[in-house]
This record gives sequence, structure tokens and C-alpha cells, in this order.
Amino acid sequence: MARILIIDDDSSLRMTLGEVLKAAGYEVILAADGKEGAKLFRAAPTDVVLTDLFMPNQEGLETIMELRKDFPQVAIIAMSGIAPASTLLSIAKKLGATETLEKSFSADELLIAVDKALRGETRKT
Repeated sequence: MARILIIDDDSSLRMTLGEVLKAAGYEVILAADGKEGAKLFRAAPTDVVLTDLFMPNQEGLETIMELRKDFPQVAIIAMSGIAPASTLLSIAKKLGATETLEKSFSADELLIAVDKALRGETRKT
């Protein structure tokens, strides 16, 4: 069973994403910001990291750079709903995100992105 770390400061979204992924058979770990997420990942690495870009304490772009530097093989999915999300997600992709999702995305889009990340496929942005 693949393990997925969800990092998002919006607790209701974090819980919803966790429920969707659990229902699909994934083990889920939750973190409220990038600093907590990086700490949890270091303690017990996951197969995929799903991170928001704008959060308190440590933003997603910083988290992506940190994880990519120390764990170059980890699959990272960046997500954002802040305008202009497409620009920010392009930056995340350049910094090492393997997939990107613009909020608000569907459960199907989430599961497709996770599947691609686990298989090592990446989208062109």
C-alpha cells in the first residue's frame, strides 16, 4: 500500500483529501504546514507528497526545494488555488514537483495525479 503525505493548512481540505485517498486504498499522513510535513517525512518517508503552495511557517515551494534536495526520488504533487495558480504551479514544477493540481480539482483528478506520480509519469506544463 502506497503512503501519501498531505500538507495543507486548510484542515477541512486536508481531511477531505485524506478521506478520498484512504477510500482508494492509500495510507495517509496529514500535516498542517511545510515545516511539520518535512519533519514527518524525515521520520517516515512516504511514496508521494501532496503539498499546498501557500501555508504558514513554511510554504510549499520551500518544502518542495527541501525535499527535492534531500530526497531526490520522492514524487511531489503541488497544488494551489491562489491566483495566478498556473504561474505558481509552473514554478513548483521547475523546482521539482512531479505533478501539479489547480484547486479546486475533482477526486478523479487527484487520483489520476497520484497514480501518475507513483508510476513516475510527469505532465508537461
